Amino acid sequence: MTELEFTATVARGLEPLVQGELQQLGASEVAVQRGLVTFSGPLELGYRACLWSRVASRLLLGLGRFESGDAEQLYAGVRGIDWRQHLESSGTLAVDCVTASGVSGHTRFLAQKTKDAICDALREATGQRPNVDREAPDVRVRVHVGAEETSVSLDLGGHGLQRRGYRSAAGSAGLEAPLKENLAAAVLLLAGWPERSAQGAPLVDPLCGSATLLIEAALIAADVAPGLRRHHHGMVGWRGHDSKLWDGLMAEAEQRAAAGRSKLPPLLGFDQSEQALGAARKGASAVGFGKHIELRKAALSAARPPAGCGPGLVVTNPPYGERLGSEGELVPLYETLGQVLREHFGGYRAHVLTGSPALAKLMGLKPEARIPLWNGPIECRLLSLPIHAREAGAERPAAAIPPEARPFENRLRKNARHFGRIARRRQLGSYRVYDADIGEFNLAVDVYETPAGRRAVVQEYAAPRSVKPETAMRRLALALKVVGEVLELPREAVVVKVRRRQLQGKQYERRPESEALFEVREGEHRFWVNLGSHLDSGLFGEQRLLRARAGELCAGRPVLNLFAYTCSAGLYCAKAGSATTNVDLSGPYLRWGRRNYELNGIDTKNHSFVQADCLDFLERERGRYGLVYLNPPSYSRSHRMESDFELGRDQKRLVQRAMALLTKDGVLLFSTHARGFVLDEALGRQFAVEALTARVLPEDFRRSPFQAFALRRR
Repeated sequence: MTELEFTATVARGLEPLVQGELQQLGASEVAVQRGLVTFSGPLELGYRACLWSRVASRLLLGLGRFESGDAEQLYAGVRGIDWRQHLESSGTLAVDCVTASGVSGHTRFLAQKTKDAICDALREATGQRPNVDREAPDVRVRVHVGAEETSVSLDLGGHGLQRRGYRSAAGSAGLEAPLKENLAAAVLLLAGWPERSAQGAPLVDPLCGSATLLIEAALIAADVAPGLRRHHHGMVGWRGHDSKLWDGLMAEAEQRAAAGRSKLPPLLGFDQSEQALGAARKGASAVGFGKHIELRKAALSAARPPAGCGPGLVVTNPPYGERLGSEGELVPLYETLGQVLREHFGGYRAHVLTGSPALAKLMGLKPEARIPLWNGPIECRLLSLPIHAREAGAERPAAAIPPEARPFENRLRKNARHFGRIARRRQLGSYRVYDADIGEFNLAVDVYETPAGRRAVVQEYAAPRSVKPETAMRRLALALKVVGEVLELPREAVVVKVRRRQLQGKQYERRPESEALFEVREGEHRFWVNLGSHLDSGLFGEQRLLRARAGELCAGRPVLNLFAYTCSAGLYCAKAGSATTNVDLSGPYLRWGRRNYELNGIDTKNHSFVQADCLDFLERERGRYGLVYLNPPSYSRSHRMESDFELGRDQKRLVQRAMALLTKDGVLLFSTHARGFVLDEALGRQFAVEALTARVLPEDFRRSPFQAFALRRR
C-alpha cells in the first residue's frame, strides 16, 4: 500500500485537536508544528481526514519537494513534477502560494510562476494547456516557499474545510463577524461536548446569532461528517482520484449520520435578531437539523435552560468589540450574561469565547480555565466557567455603590431633579442630565420620556490612552448601575453608545431601518427617536432652541433645510406654515424625516425631501428662500461624493452659496457641533453676523461645543 505524505493546516492553538482527530482516524506518525500537522499513510487516510476533520483548515497531499531559490529555481522545481499524473491538459487549475516568515517574494508572482510551470509542462507533453478557474478548479495546487525547502501540494478539499455547506445556504448578508465553522467545532471539543452529548446533556447558546455553534454541536452529537454536505471536494478532478474509495467513504458517512440523528440531545438558541435567526434556520435545515435545533427570538435576559432536562453546557461567542463596535457598548451585555448564568443556569458549565478580558470580568464568574485561541487575527480566550447550583435563582442583595462612584451619583441625582422639572414644565420628552461633569466618569446621560416608558442613553466618550481598558470598563459598569438606580430604570431600559471622533466617513452612522423607534415630545412637536444601536438618536438636543427660533423667523416663507438629517428643523418651519425643502445625502434619514412630518399631521405632499450632496445642490439651486437652516458635519465623505468635506476648510464657500439663495430680507441660521470652531473673518466682513449661542444653547447642554450664528445681507 502506497504511503503518501499529508499536511493539515490549522489555526493557531488548535494543533493538538487536529492531532487527536488524525490519531482517531488511524494515523500513527503525526508531527505537530506551528499551524501545521503532518502525517503519512494510504490515500484512504487522507480522504477520511478530508471528510471527518472538524478543526483543520485545509488538507494537503504532498506532490513534490525541492530546494528553495529564486523564481527560476521555483519554476524548474515545479516543472520537474509529472503533472500528467495529476491534471488533464484540458482541465482547470488554481494556484495558491504562501511563504514562510522571513522569506522574500510576492506570493502572487510566485503563484503565477508556479502556474506557468504547470501549464508549460503539460503543453510540452500533450500539446494542450489547462485553464485557470479560481472558484471551482479541477485541481487546486498549493506551493509553500520556505527558507530552505519548497513544497508543492494538492488541496484535497479544494477550499477551506470550514465550508460545511450550510453557511452558503443560510446566507450571511448583514450578519457581522460570524464564527468560522472549524473554530466553533474546536470550542465545542474543548468544552467536552462529545462526552456530554453522549450522556444526553442539553446545550444552550444564549447569543446564538446564525447558530454556528449549535449546528456544529448537532453535527458532532449526531456523528455527521463535517464534509458530508460540502458542495465541492477538491480531489474529484484529480487524475489520481479513487472514486470507488471516496464513494464508499461517503456512503459509510451517510449511514453513520442516519443512525446518529435519533440520538440528538436538546439544542437551544436565543437571539433578538430575526435576520440572524432566519439565517440560523436555513443553515440548520441545510444539514438536516431544522427540526432538531430550537431557536427562540428573545433578549439575552430571557434566556433559560430547556425544561425537563438536567444540567448541561452553555457555549457562546458574545461580541467583544474588535469588529462589532466599541467594548463600552458591550458592558451591559456581559453583565447581563453573567447575571443570567448565575440566576438561571445553576449546575451548568459555561464556555465563553471572548477577546476582551476587561469585558469578561464583568460577568462576575471566576474561570477554572482560560484556553488561548485565535479568531482570525484576534487573540481570544475560551473561558470555562462553573455555575454553582446553589446560586441558581438565589436573591442576591443589591451591591452598595462604592465610594468612587458617589460623586457621580450625587451629581446625576441633582441634575435629574433640576432638569426633570424643567422638562416637565416645557413638555420636553428628551433632555440631558449629565455631561462629563466629573472627569473620572467621562460620559453623557440623556433621558427620553416615551409612551413606552422612560429610557436612558449613556454615551461613553472614548477614554484617553492613559486609562486602562479594565478601569474604563469598571467605571462604565458602575455608571450604568448608578444611572439605573437614580433614574429608577431596569437594565434593559439603559442603552450604551460610544462617541468617537469622526476623522473620516459620513457625519452619522447608517441606521438599520428595521429598528424600532420611540416617540418623544418637544413642546407641541413630536419626533421619532432611535434608542438602539445607532449612534445618534435622530434628535439633536443642542438644537432644540435653535429649531424653535427657525420656526419663529420663517414667518411662512419658503425654507431650505440643508444637511437635514431627520428633518427636525424643517418640521418646526412646516408647522409654522412654511413650505420646506429638506436636503440630505442619506435616503434613510430623509424617510425618517418624512415619518416625523406624518407623526405631526403634516401633509408631506407640500414639502420636498431631496437626496443629494448639499454642496452639489447649492451649485445648481436657483430658488429663493426666506430662511436657510444650515447644520453641516465637521467632516463628511461618502461614496456618492467626489471629494471630502471639511468644515474648517470649506465653511466660507458653503456659507456664501447658502446666502446666495436668500431673499433680500432672508436669514441664514448656521450652527455646528465642531470643537474649537472659529467663523471665518471674511464672512463677518461680507455679511451681518449675529452670535446666537448664548441665547439658543439649552441649559442641559451647557457643556456642549455647539455654536450658532444668524447671518443676513448687509
